[in-house]
Amino acid sequence: MRRSASLLVLPLILASGSALMAQSPHVGFSLNLLFPTGDFASKSYQSIDTTIEKETYDVGLGGSFTVSFPVDRTLAIRLNLSGSAENGTNRAPGYTTNLRHSQFNLGGDLQIFPQGTAFRHRGLYFVAGLSVDFEQFDRSLGDLNSNYYNNYNVDTTRKSRLGGSLGIGHSFGYDAGLRFTMEATFHKTLTAHDVSAGDPPSTDFVKLGFGFVF
Repeated sequence: MRRSASLLVLPLILASGSALMAQSPHVGFSLNLLFPTGDFASKSYQSIDTTIEKETYDVGLGGSFTVSFPVDRTLAIRLNLSGSAENGTNRAPGYTTNLRHSQFNLGGDLQIFPQGTAFRHRGLYFVAGLSVDFEQFDRSLGDLNSNYYNNYNVDTTRKSRLGGSLGIGHSFGYDAGLRFTMEATFHKTLTAHDVSAGDPPSTDFVKLGFGFVF
């Protein structure tokens, strides 16, 4: 956790300093769909009794709150708070385990507006960033929505890891007022994802965001 937090210090410091000289920061909200990829989408294990277990996660749902600080015509620095959850299943012969993954992300992003529209947050932009991901993995032989299983029969793993993201977005609308946004990013876990050392697999996914900014 200390390593993840320290690696995130730089973009947060940049964002804080840039806010002092930025003009008209833009606040945004979005609804996100998360599509698991790689081992997060499907991962097979061999248990101690040689049974092959297969963990799969479904499409997740989440939301984001952002504040974008333009520092010149082509560059903005964005603070990003987001959360999401995905349900899944561990399929193995003879039994099925219900899974749930949830996360809260605190991040800092760089937005590049190649058309020089950063101050208006309009048009095409590219985004890249780092985040600290606070994750929780739940496993249960019963219904994870049941109070009984939540209290007595859930195996929970919590993990704080550093993540990175890279993507593209577009802000639609006029120069002033409310603008609608669409954004597609790929997220990858950068630390503490060594399965052989007991870590959960890397939480990799494609995120599609639909929202607005003003």
